[in-house]
Amino acid sequence: MEDLPQHWLLVRGTGARPLPDGVGPESLRRHSSTRRPSVQRGDIAVCYASVWRVVFALVEVTGDPENAPGRERWRWSFAIRPLLLLRDLREAPPVEAAGVFPRSLGRHSYVRLTPEQFEAASDALLTAGADRP
Repeated sequence: MEDLPQHWLLVRGTGARPLPDGVGPESLRRHSSTRRPSVQRGDIAVCYASVWRVVFALVEVTGDPENAPGRERWRWSFAIRPLLLLRDLREAPPVEAAGVFPRSLGRHSYVRLTPEQFEAASDALLTAGADRP
């Protein structure tokens, strides 16, 4: 029996390097992590712009986690493919619309979402005008 896809929130950007207000599908090809992620091929994720504190995309995980041992930080990464995208972060819904609070994210690069949180984030993105890239 195959496992059902898991839902995740992928934290994009940092305080030192926030995302620009315009986001294109080309920026949603890989996601990096400092430690081996639990994320697996076939999982679905909501992208969160950390400094903006908004959700702006849905992506599918299309590759297994890979390790780049020569890198000092962000050694792990996996391929992603955008499914829905809201290109202007100024129009993106707050992460609280998904039932997630920024203070709960801490220094994580990804967190597991409940099906309800994922559904709420998806609905918020569609209401805000996200479309297929």
